Amino acid sequence: MNILFIGDVVGDAGRRVLLARLPVLQERFKIDLTIVNIENAAGGFGVTDKILRECLAHKIDVLSTGNHVFDKREALELVGREPRLLRPHNYPVGTPGSGWYVGKTRAGEPFAVLNVMGTAFMHPVLDCPFACARTALETRPEAVKAVLVDCHAETTSEKMAMGWFLDGQVSAVVGTHTHVPTADERILPAGTAYISDVGMTGCYDSVIGMNKDKVLRRMVQKLPERLEAAEGRATLCGVVIEVDTKTGRSRGIQRLSVRED
Repeated sequence: MNILFIGDVVGDAGRRVLLARLPVLQERFKIDLTIVNIENAAGGFGVTDKILRECLAHKIDVLSTGNHVFDKREALELVGREPRLLRPHNYPVGTPGSGWYVGKTRAGEPFAVLNVMGTAFMHPVLDCPFACARTALETRPEAVKAVLVDCHAETTSEKMAMGWFLDGQVSAVVGTHTHVPTADERILPAGTAYISDVGMTGCYDSVIGMNKDKVLRRMVQKLPERLEAAEGRATLCGVVIEVDTKTGRSRGIQRLSVRED
């Protein structure tokens, strides 16, 4: 199974390059399963019904998120209605939606995706992601071997710890949230693919996807500037992971960085 995971899509620029380049990447790498983090897709903050429908119409199988999942009020209804739109699974019991999805590829291969959020320097502070991951995996159907975990966290140490914690239990642990791609992709000893952050899909002529002039006024002049997603030439960032569907172990992980031009 070839899995394409694409990092945090930010604003119009991110959606534009995502939808333009996605079919080419799916064909080139013979992708069986496509997962995209869209927590910043709506102007940098949250997701809307229109964006959700747009993504699902472009052969995206699962949509993960993070701390911005509920920035748009309508997301409270969306995560309850559409099981393929995940919110971090370690939200308290009773929160709408789920961060654990079990499905089948278009070829009929079973898979699962788990979305958890770190607790170090994050808001809101959620339940323990490690305990949450353990509990979720206990419900995994026996037929499901391929499992990908989106660990949405601020610190590389917490994401690395999750990789080691789940090594041999899942196919891949991919980090999101910091919007800066790391160069530490590898296969851990027991067969789990790992990378600390896949990077964002959006305009890199920015401050992690936000208009740099507004960020500078906020940081330098200490003005209450409203942040906006940056416009301009965008880059799609992600990884392609090859998984052995008989064992669930990964055979390879490759970083992607595709500019709009």
